[in-house]
Amino acid sequence: MKSTGGRRALPRPPARCTLAVGGLLWLALAAFAGGPKQPASFAVVAGTVFQEDGHLLRGAEVTIEAAPEGQPKGKAKAITVRSDAQGEFALRVPAMAMRYTVVVRAPGFLRQEKSVLVAGDERVDVFFRMEREPAGK
Repeated sequence: MKSTGGRRALPRPPARCTLAVGGLLWLALAAFAGGPKQPASFAVVAGTVFQEDGHLLRGAEVTIEAAPEGQPKGKAKAITVRSDAQGEFALRVPAMAMRYTVVVRAPGFLRQEKSVLVAGDERVDVFFRMEREPAGK
């Protein structure tokens, strides 16, 4: 150790130790800046599809899309699912104020459509009571 007047100099750490600490610091900053993003917030549009006699309707095709006044064309894609064995469905949509159109189709039943408003990170429930197609159609 070298003496500098009345003060003592502290020993310098080896170069590889400095590099290791600097490397770890760089990795930590890179992970923080470009690491996993926070999960986006979603809203849920969920519901149940019934037959007109009150029985559950499984296998109905449920489609949701942004209402024409709610979204510029080409920006949002329609999402389609089928109702499960209990006639239930659930769709995730972005958690932002948006009006959606939910359309339900099932063989032997008339097509139904409802408008729903999602205000944010929430669950919106919608129910359908499907009417049978008139005979001869």
